Amino acid sequence: MIESFAHKGLAALWNTGRSAKIDSKLHERILRRLDRLDAIERPEEMNLPGFDFHRLQGFKPTRYTVHVNGPWCITFAFENGNAVDVDFEQYH
Repeated sequence: MIESFAHKGLAALWNTGRSAKIDSKLHERILRRLDRLDAIERPEEMNLPGFDFHRLQGFKPTRYTVHVNGPWCITFAFENGNAVDVDFEQYH
């Protein structure tokens, strides 16, 4: 389950289905990934075709990422079976 967001625009999109802070062309792709993230019990369950799931190096606690579009990704940590500090960023 998604427990917390680091990105206010991403939280608004998740809670209302809309966000002026994120390009509307990306909303559907982002919501698909958030739906999956909300349903998983282990981070590895995000390893689906097209998501380009992987662990980010150098973060404590461990952070993971899934690709959205171009340089944009959803990043998150995982604690006690929940996604925390879910962010929308260009981490490269």
